[in-house]
Amino acid sequence: MTTREASHAGSWYTDDGPTLSRQLQSWLDAVPSSIPGVGSIPKPGARVIIAPHAGYSYSGPAAAWAYRCLDLSKCKHLFLLGPSHHLHLPTCALPSPALTAYLTPLGPLSLDTALLSTLRSTTAFSTLPLSADEAEHSLEMHLPYIHHLLSQSHSPSSSSTFPLLVPILVGSTSASAERRFGTLLAPYLADEGNVFIVSSDFCHWGRRFDYTFYLPSAASGPEQGISLTSKKHRNQQFSDPAIHESIERVDRMCMDAVEEGAHEGFLDVLRKTGNTVCGRHPIGVVMAALEILKEEKGDRMEGRGKFRFVRYERSSLVHGVEDSSVSYASAFAVI
Repeated sequence: MTTREASHAGSWYTDDGPTLSRQLQSWLDAVPSSIPGVGSIPKPGARVIIAPHAGYSYSGPAAAWAYRCLDLSKCKHLFLLGPSHHLHLPTCALPSPALTAYLTPLGPLSLDTALLSTLRSTTAFSTLPLSADEAEHSLEMHLPYIHHLLSQSHSPSSSSTFPLLVPILVGSTSASAERRFGTLLAPYLADEGNVFIVSSDFCHWGRRFDYTFYLPSAASGPEQGISLTSKKHRNQQFSDPAIHESIERVDRMCMDAVEEGAHEGFLDVLRKTGNTVCGRHPIGVVMAALEILKEEKGDRMEGRGKFRFVRYERSSLVHGVEDSSVSYASAFAVI
């Protein structure tokens, strides 16, 4: 039996199981039981979420909002889609066939080896080497939350009784590739026994991210945005609005496009703003799958299949061009 180590435990989050469990529960407890405009949570039928994947000291509290909305009551399989930060990948990749579990400080999460084998048989996926798998954080940062919640929702709370995990690493996919993978995954998304977790941070702003896009208050749209590190603007001061307010405005444009539910609309906003949403490709794959479900089910999807954002935070508030920040947003969709 081959397992993936919890390679970021002890650095990005604590490697002490009891401490980790207490942290996760404290963040979940901090989320109100009812959200304005949403109502009581968990939300029945909320089988899809978007949640961040930074170090827990930064994004753990924001991720809790998505996980508190998640409905695990009928869950048999957990699809976890995250972006590739290190491995050049033009497609989507599945874990090595030799892998049987992902480890966490709370215990193992077993992989659905049969379902993964079925996905491999489509020949659409490449294989993720174990070394690259363990170097990547976008999937791992969700595993403790998943294990913690499953231990509460399944009795007895033994990992052997938990729903099985289906990890998918999504590379720098084209719009057409996202539609192809959306088509492939749509039948699984339609199954009420399947839960989909999409891993993504939002704007990475600052010189170190090579992204200093700014929207002046007078700008009517992203076409009028400017780069604060261009020769023309690099020595100017910008306060109308404050830079962090511009960052939020750009993030909200992307979040609005996700909520509107049009895959191409989301891609269009990304093209116009250049926003550094690191999980834009896994988001795109799931949005494409949701569009296919709406086309197939028609009126039966009325009022369903659209994301709703419930939390937005940033690692810091940027005031000057030498500052930097990463944005974290949490959303759910009822299917």
